[in-house]
Amino acid sequence: MASQLPPPGEAVIGLIGMGEMGRMYAERLSRAGQCKRINVCDLPDKYDSLVEYCKGKDKLVPLRDGHLVSRESDFIIYSVEAAFLDQVVKQYGPSTKFGAIVSGQTSVKAPERAAFERFLPPDTHIVSIHSLHGPTVPTDGQALIVIQHRATDAHVEWVKQVLAPLKSRYVDLSYDEHDEVTANTQAVTHAAFLSMGTAWRCTGQFPWELGRYIGGIEVVKTNITLRIYAAKWHVYAGLAILNPRAQEQIHQFAESATDLFKLMIQSREAELRARVHAARDFVFGGASAGAAPILLSDSALDRFAIGTPAGASASSAPPNSHLALLAMVDCWHRLGIRPFVHLALAATPVFRFWIGVAEYLFRDAARLEAAICAAGAVGGAGVAFSGDDAEFVIAARGWSDTVRYGSFEAYKQRFDETRKFFEPRFEESRIANRDMFAFLAEEPIRTSKMERSEAP
Repeated sequence: MASQLPPPGEAVIGLIGMGEMGRMYAERLSRAGQCKRINVCDLPDKYDSLVEYCKGKDKLVPLRDGHLVSRESDFIIYSVEAAFLDQVVKQYGPSTKFGAIVSGQTSVKAPERAAFERFLPPDTHIVSIHSLHGPTVPTDGQALIVIQHRATDAHVEWVKQVLAPLKSRYVDLSYDEHDEVTANTQAVTHAAFLSMGTAWRCTGQFPWELGRYIGGIEVVKTNITLRIYAAKWHVYAGLAILNPRAQEQIHQFAESATDLFKLMIQSREAELRARVHAARDFVFGGASAGAAPILLSDSALDRFAIGTPAGASASSAPPNSHLALLAMVDCWHRLGIRPFVHLALAATPVFRFWIGVAEYLFRDAARLEAAICAAGAVGGAGVAFSGDDAEFVIAARGWSDTVRYGSFEAYKQRFDETRKFFEPRFEESRIANRDMFAFLAEEPIRTSKMERSEAP
């Protein structure tokens, strides 16, 4: 009960799972000094390294397992891979301290809710959370979803006070709303970058060294692709495989890429243009039409490029069909998703960049027309990218099938193959991404009365 909880500044926090997100939470909350201590645990074979990690961090207390963390903590956060959360909660949930509040940090909440309801004692409370960013992004101002499930308003307010040192922006949703919003903002975004990375690996060349992928839009494509592949595969697998809405969207994304590519190679110009324009009007009309763009200029992003061949420039690069962007917007149109509704509500930094470059392409008539022409629908102008587009369609369908089969092992294998290809360039891409995301942080998150009123 709320009355049995200590004041937030005297709370004992428990973290079960000390991967990158668990450590980020531990370090940020412990540095703030607004809790009594933080009990942490990881897999049993990582205990010695966890003890070493906690040395010199006064508030961090390494414990051998989740039973000890659960018994001694007022607020317990499971920071565990979505695929394994059920078995971890089954193992440690019964040891939860009487009256404690339990939370989860997974990217898909339906399995989390089921596990908590099944295995947590009835005298505990559930207030789940989800930081919509990766562990390398500063938490300040980022969206932090808070889910009131088996808890009172007082419990939720207590949790928000405990997490205040993160300086995040709270977004109150239900479990179902969370899964819908995260699917709408992340599923197709991740699928696009995963597919681009796989396609580039299959060509056997780093895209930014070919003299074709030059300019701000291309900078975002390559930097975020490397950012995603430099992370852990399970960060994306759980959302894709365990969220039914995400599965539906990833399938439609592959279908959209395939349909548009068929129109491109068959030079069915009128049909391609009509379909692209219909998607543009649906996604970028209405509430977003009169708003200031997310990214003010293509050239503003040029300085974050991680490599450009000598003598190459955006003006010398051949026109690009931007099939990934066309397919993403077409997918939203086909599924009736209006992404701007969720932009201010719960957008990740990656989503803001991706919808920003899509907007930059689609809201400029000349730029969009150039992409359509480059697709090969007019006079074969897109020959330079036709091979890459073919690889992209194959990759998108491959990722869709992997998600549809529900195989975490297949997902990991596909991810790791491409990760290995890009790994030699991860360090320089980290620097570029750090600076690029700092640039994005300076841009205010768009919101409007219409967008807020349409949000769940």
